[in-house]
Amino acid sequence: MSQVHGIAKQDHMSDDTYDVPALTTDQMREVDRLMVEAYGIELLQMMEHAGRHLAHLARRRLLEGDPRGTSVVVLAGTGGNGGGGLVAARRLHGWGASVRVVTTKAPAAYEGVPAHQLRILQNMDVPVTPATNDPALPEADLLLDALIGYSLSGDPRGAAARLIQAANDHPAPVLSLDVPSGVDATTGTVHTPAVRADATMTLALPKEGLGADPAAEAVGALFLADIGVPPSLYAEPTLGLNVGPLFAHTDLLSLTPIDDDRFRARPVQ
Repeated sequence: MSQVHGIAKQDHMSDDTYDVPALTTDQMREVDRLMVEAYGIELLQMMEHAGRHLAHLARRRLLEGDPRGTSVVVLAGTGGNGGGGLVAARRLHGWGASVRVVTTKAPAAYEGVPAHQLRILQNMDVPVTPATNDPALPEADLLLDALIGYSLSGDPRGAAARLIQAANDHPAPVLSLDVPSGVDATTGTVHTPAVRADATMTLALPKEGLGADPAAEAVGALFLADIGVPPSLYAEPTLGLNVGPLFAHTDLLSLTPIDDDRFRARPVQ
């Protein structure tokens, strides 16, 4: 049984294993579109699921089951990925962790659902600080990477790039949401800079790039979380995938790459 910063990749799992398909970035965009336009499942709902599962995984695997008295720094971009990180920040704060949020832009620049999540944290008096030109992250027991999601195009720039480098220079373990910031979700290309995560929790279905050889060291231990995608959505003509009830046993699965577009999943108890 191998461990990375206390993350046991194979412990506390059932003997049930099954294969799951991987998605390209374009396919994940189509999943998001169908969720909202065809099924009426809004971004806020998906974001809440993502953030809750990220906080749960952090608590169970990286904070020894109890976040009280621990310190967590959340790095949050302005998009949906950042919004999920903000939900996780709220959850961990409520569970007793000392949480600080570092954003890529000033809070006033956030829009839509991520702005809504940021306002909640401000109402709870959770410290929120925009990144500086030379961000020095505070001491922490854990960093959550929610800077850039699957929509990455080219090398990260600006505040996101500076925060990625700061995360890599920090001694605390890093848990990334969906994909490590700086890694291409389809090809697995590791851009400069890119987060070197100790674990990654991806959403809905794994992204093809997470199983590619170049991304292995950046991804770390890989988990899959349920954000409420109906199995019937994957069978829609624009996707044409046969996906059953993956999360019948648990909301979290541990993933191992099989080939370019398939992963083996095991329930995490």
